[in-house]
Amino acid sequence: MGRLLLRLLFVVALPVVLVAVWWAASAGSTDPFWPPLRTILDTFPEVWTADRLRTDVVPSILRLLAGYATAALVGVALGTVIGSYRTVRAVCEPVLEFLRAVPPPVLVPVIMLFAGIGDGMKIVVIASGCVWPILLNTVEGVRAVDSVMLETARSYGVTGLARLRHLVLRSASPQIFAGLRQALSIGIILMVISEMFAANNGIGFTVVQFQRSFAIPDMWTGILVLGLLGFLLSVVFQLVERRVLGWYHGLRATTRRS
Repeated sequence: MGRLLLRLLFVVALPVVLVAVWWAASAGSTDPFWPPLRTILDTFPEVWTADRLRTDVVPSILRLLAGYATAALVGVALGTVIGSYRTVRAVCEPVLEFLRAVPPPVLVPVIMLFAGIGDGMKIVVIASGCVWPILLNTVEGVRAVDSVMLETARSYGVTGLARLRHLVLRSASPQIFAGLRQALSIGIILMVISEMFAANNGIGFTVVQFQRSFAIPDMWTGILVLGLLGFLLSVVFQLVERRVLGWYHGLRATTRRS
């Protein structure tokens, strides 16, 4: 119980300190672009009503999840194939390095030409940025599968989908989840950027509209919403990761104790 309270204290301490510093630093501010934190918090419930959450936050989350899920499926599937076959990896690696170096926001105008300006464009933008950390981490995870375990599985007749599911993907799953974690933060960034182009709803669209109309406290509330959304998604991701990789964390804990 004491360790749990101490851990909770460490988790809460830094955010509390940062909020206190922000509150104190902005308390006497007369700068219209840097309003006091108290003003922002007072404005928050007036701006983010249930209706606005339904019309702006929910569509953003749905687009983020669609793009993220697409990137996860494509990244894991291609990464498994590329990591499993040396010839495929040698052929694809130069192209992958070239495409990875292109910043996804630069592709937004190009994607708009082919995907239009609807939700499809935003989902493609999110997926195009999220896929790279998932793909590259999957490749490295598959490449790192123990060759002795592969030979043992082959000797016992474990082949095909059973070998892929129970050995290759399971062994590579820590690396895959590392890529998924990186992709989640990239996805939130691209969600906001994609909604700044030819959108009529979404958190990014709303923040830009507040900025253009000089509703600065309202704009800051949108930034807070993005921070809270990122925090909640991170917590959910950690819960899923601990559930799926329970065997891995248990193995590490046993190794540290021995």
